[in-house]
Amino acid sequence: MSDSSASAGHAWPCARYRVVHETHYTYQSPVSLSQQYLHMTPRSFNYQQTESHRILIDPAEEEGRDGTDYFGNRTRHVTITVPHKVLLVRAESTVALTPRHDLERIRATLPWEQLRAMMTRDRSAEILEACRYLYASPHVNCSPALERYARISYTLSRPQLDAAQELCHRIHEDFEFDDKATDISTPLEEVLAGRRGVCQDFAHLMIGCLRSLGLPARYMSGYILTHPPAGQPRMIGADASHAWVSVYCPDLGWVDFDPTNRSLVQCEHVTLGWGRDYSDVAPMRGIVLGGGEQELEVRVTVSPLPITGSTPA
Repeated sequence: MSDSSASAGHAWPCARYRVVHETHYTYQSPVSLSQQYLHMTPRSFNYQQTESHRILIDPAEEEGRDGTDYFGNRTRHVTITVPHKVLLVRAESTVALTPRHDLERIRATLPWEQLRAMMTRDRSAEILEACRYLYASPHVNCSPALERYARISYTLSRPQLDAAQELCHRIHEDFEFDDKATDISTPLEEVLAGRRGVCQDFAHLMIGCLRSLGLPARYMSGYILTHPPAGQPRMIGADASHAWVSVYCPDLGWVDFDPTNRSLVQCEHVTLGWGRDYSDVAPMRGIVLGGGEQELEVRVTVSPLPITGSTPA
């Protein structure tokens, strides 16, 4: 199953969203040069089609170049040479999502030991592509401790995705969301011991567990639709970037799980892109000359849109 195949025309959309992602830097002193590398363009693949997208930058970039990274994600390099003390990057996107696999299908997949053996013997193009996500990476190590935690779910001959679903649920139950407990440099051993963190920690943790078993898993970057309290309007800019996990199984391809929300990903997650871990798909990173101390504010709004189009043949 190819990740690059477009879904348009093959299934009736289950959701459409408008996403506005604003990144706002305020600097202590003027920045004379800013070069930024952006992963802010939603990816089109089996279950998602990007209908429109644009990136607005203030001050305007002097040079801009669109590209594609090693993992097939869309990127943009920008260079700003106008001296500035404030930088605003605003990405506006409209995407349509189509239905994914349900629980019954993922419970009937091959035993996980069989997949592990395939990863060492099979040399098909699909397996070799999955091997990109089999090994340790900058933010995801493999360890006996992670393997022991995973083995509670990955029992003898258990179907691969059924075990992955239980692992996803256990991380949700065993770990507490705490945005003060970690940062991007916190090792997985500390996350495992402290049982606290944020979505990227839980995604890295689940990926580390799977890779420690010899199973491929990739890091998913994007957004999730949040639900305001009953009777309250949706807050503008109150959402944030999100991270979850994609698990490989030859029967179905890549299947996504969200350990932060204890869910099988369906029609409320918008995908920006994927890689080995956060370092491959950080929404924005770069270098600046000058600036001194800086303040960062990120605002994300995910808004549902009407489902339009004609019924597929």
